[in-house]
Amino acid sequence: MEGQLASLFTGIVVVFLIAVLLLIILYRVKIPSVVAFLIAGLIAGPAGLGLITNEESISFFAELGVIFLLFTIGLEFSVSRILKSRRYVLIGGLTQVITTIIIWTVLMQVTGMDIAHAFFWGMLISLSSTAIVMKVLADRMEVDSPHGRATLGILIFQDLIVIPMVMVTPVLAGTSDPDVSLAKLVIGSVVIVSVVYIASRYVVPALLLHAARLKNREMFLFIVMGTCLMVAYLTSEFGLSMALGAFLAGIIISESEYSTHAMSSILPFRDLFTSFFFISIGMIFNVNYFLNNPLVIAELVLLVIGVKYAAGTIAALLAGLAPRASVMTGISLAQVGEFSFVLATTGTSLGFFAQDQFQLFLDVSVVTMGVAPILMGLSGRIAAPLSSPLCRIMPNREQSPDVQEQGPVDHIIIVGYGLNGKNVARSADIAGVPYRIIEMNPDTVREEKAKGKPIMFGDAAQGEVLKKAGISKARVLVIVVNDPFGTQQVVQTARMLNPGIHIIVRTRYMGEVKTLMELGADEVIPEEFETAVEIFTRILYTYLIPTTEIERLVREIRAGGYQMLRSINTPAYTFDDLRVLVPDIEIRTIRISDGSPYTKKMLKETMIRSNFQVSIVAIRRGQQMTVSPGGEEILNSGDLVMVLGRPDDITKAFFS
Repeated sequence: MEGQLASLFTGIVVVFLIAVLLLIILYRVKIPSVVAFLIAGLIAGPAGLGLITNEESISFFAELGVIFLLFTIGLEFSVSRILKSRRYVLIGGLTQVITTIIIWTVLMQVTGMDIAHAFFWGMLISLSSTAIVMKVLADRMEVDSPHGRATLGILIFQDLIVIPMVMVTPVLAGTSDPDVSLAKLVIGSVVIVSVVYIASRYVVPALLLHAARLKNREMFLFIVMGTCLMVAYLTSEFGLSMALGAFLAGIIISESEYSTHAMSSILPFRDLFTSFFFISIGMIFNVNYFLNNPLVIAELVLLVIGVKYAAGTIAALLAGLAPRASVMTGISLAQVGEFSFVLATTGTSLGFFAQDQFQLFLDVSVVTMGVAPILMGLSGRIAAPLSSPLCRIMPNREQSPDVQEQGPVDHIIIVGYGLNGKNVARSADIAGVPYRIIEMNPDTVREEKAKGKPIMFGDAAQGEVLKKAGISKARVLVIVVNDPFGTQQVVQTARMLNPGIHIIVRTRYMGEVKTLMELGADEVIPEEFETAVEIFTRILYTYLIPTTEIERLVREIRAGGYQMLRSINTPAYTFDDLRVLVPDIEIRTIRISDGSPYTKKMLKETMIRSNFQVSIVAIRRGQQMTVSPGGEEILNSGDLVMVLGRPDDITKAFFS
């Protein structure tokens, strides 16, 4: 026993040393950490230097990694969010699996393979790697992007379809009696659904509440971990995958108010054990077999990637996703999954899958997994050219009747209709400013259009969509979507179509600001920065600092912070710079009321500038904007005037 523990400990130490070295090297060339773990497993495994002998223990840790990964994904996705993604799960997932199986079966039959073996190969190829894909999407903060939601929905369907595939394999091999397995599956599904419902509504929230009241960290952690492992074990007992059980366990806790704290507690375990999963995949790669059959493996790898990309793209398109996001979904799914190994092992144990075929499948699978993070990293750049032909042949997408409507003049274009997009639209409604919304979720478009919102379906990265929204006549473009590469493409395209438009972008991290500014954005608002500003504001309120002083300090922070981030070669001076140099100066928008002394008077008659040192720099009347109005311009009731001056002077001029 001590010898086994020593062997296991030695193997873990070796793997960690190799992985750390590779992580340092690959980080410098911006290659995802997943690739480093795969290479570490290859080097330390039996096909490499043979430094690890206790492979079963490593496989155990690897399975824990998949369980914790799916558990954290379940924590982030509540039942309501999954129901919203049912189109991707049902339509997208079913289409992707069936399309892949049909294409691969036909291709294998052309090479002379019989229908049963060709169909089995099709099932193997149809599954993608949930662990790799979700890890990369999470690292790139794209889980909530349109292609991230579609990819997750399709992956959920794949995880569910594994069980019927396992049941079909003995039938293909001619050695099955499926009645018992089917009855067990049905009973198990009913039991699991019942357990999930009861636990999510009554048991787990009560336990977590008790632990939170006691402020007992250990109890809270064990309840979270115990829920994950218990449901995973339950699903495995009824023939379902443990990873699917972990996902359901995450959903149970996601329905409580403690999901965020549970996520922070489980993240270190997830990252540690997930790395073992990728290392274990690298260990099964047979270098000798690869060197003896490089052309066959290379051809199959290219064929797998091509078929999976095509099937994934078609599935996303049929599920209602725009062409560019559909292409990114297809690229994300273009690899073989870890559950394919389970299916392949089942086929081998039945004598249906020969050992040389099994080794060929393993090598092809590992190569596709290794290149998957790299392809996903490039997906944002290659999606635009790949999706252009789809836009031309699919007029009902980006060039649908909804998109063909011309937008108003001097309006706002809002890209993305999530929480931030809705707030922008609501503010525009209050201010009476016209706007257009571009959204990629067809359900949202349908719902909001029924409410009378000026919304259209389309991918704003495509020039035609922006043109139909009236980009040439728009004054402001606001981009609030959870898609970093998509945001960059929208900025670049919009700047080309309308060099004079004012582009405001919301992004998550300050590190993205420089790139977006270089592409043509005028204002980039990083959430990190705004969170710091909000915290700073509340601190000042706590210290009873006057409101006017707080507002002035916040303006200076924003101006100074953004100027530092926008250190571009050309010295662009903005109003923010003026406020930094002259801290007391302000620009405000004021509506001329019926009782205003300036109503029906020409500007030169009001004597505002000479009496109060306040300048009117623009007047908005209905949809018409007059910039730098002359002295003969008459002010009417209801006009919006933009004034420049010190706060006290503005107050005296308009509110005294």
